[in-house]
Amino acid sequence: MTEPRARLEAVLAGLGPVAVAVSGGVDSLTLAALAHRVSSGPPLMVHAVSPAVPDEATARVRAEGAREGWTLRVIEAGEFADPAYRANPVNRCFFCKTNLYGAIRAVTDRGIVSGANLDDLGEYRPGLDAAREHGVRHPYVEAGIGKAAVRALARDLGLGAVAELPAAPCLSSRVETGLRIEPETLAFIHAVERLVGGALDGAPGPRRAVRCRVRAAGIVVELDPDSLAALAPSRSALSAAIAARAPARLAGQAVAFEPYRVGSAFLTGADR
Repeated sequence: MTEPRARLEAVLAGLGPVAVAVSGGVDSLTLAALAHRVSSGPPLMVHAVSPAVPDEATARVRAEGAREGWTLRVIEAGEFADPAYRANPVNRCFFCKTNLYGAIRAVTDRGIVSGANLDDLGEYRPGLDAAREHGVRHPYVEAGIGKAAVRALARDLGLGAVAELPAAPCLSSRVETGLRIEPETLAFIHAVERLVGGALDGAPGPRRAVRCRVRAAGIVVELDPDSLAALAPSRSALSAAIAARAPARLAGQAVAFEPYRVGSAFLTGADR
């Protein structure tokens, strides 16, 4: 057993019965898998569906739950009924997680744990403030585990493709700060990312993140340099296909392709 895994198992053993917030990404799926295997009482896995969560993530959670024999509860987080969330302020994630943890607390009295890891502490994460207010624990952080160690743990646990999942923050993270979050906008973003990802199938090199950003100035598809180069001959056709899928509120907006930048839809007061 690796040292990080031993530390994480020790943390989980000291928590008692838990409810694991499972988003469908590598962090939460790996935490859920290990918690299920080592906890004295079967943990409750809770997955929230929402227009901001791709269908593939929900399908992945259900598939892993069936394979591992989890006790899984799928709920509605309810954040789209929250005007503060829909307004998409700088701290939108605070309202998202406030609704999520409130919805989990409504279905269980167990201690809630999340898949936040050590690397997350170096970024602006207002969702961690909501977690603090709801008494949510972060076993990876307590065990001193970052993203690379999470992926190594997923491989150690035999989780297959889960270990290689690219980072996949919620679809609302693609909408520029201050632009209202609308379900049809998120459906469009998801469709564009699937379209562009499909166009990259067969391209040389590893598959990397594809981000469709909706900004006040237009629609931007962000890709790593190799993927940008691979799509150069088909950009005009892709731009037309993307524009054709745009909902009414985005109709007529320009479509651009740019290098990928983490969090480029997030604007603080200094950016405006």
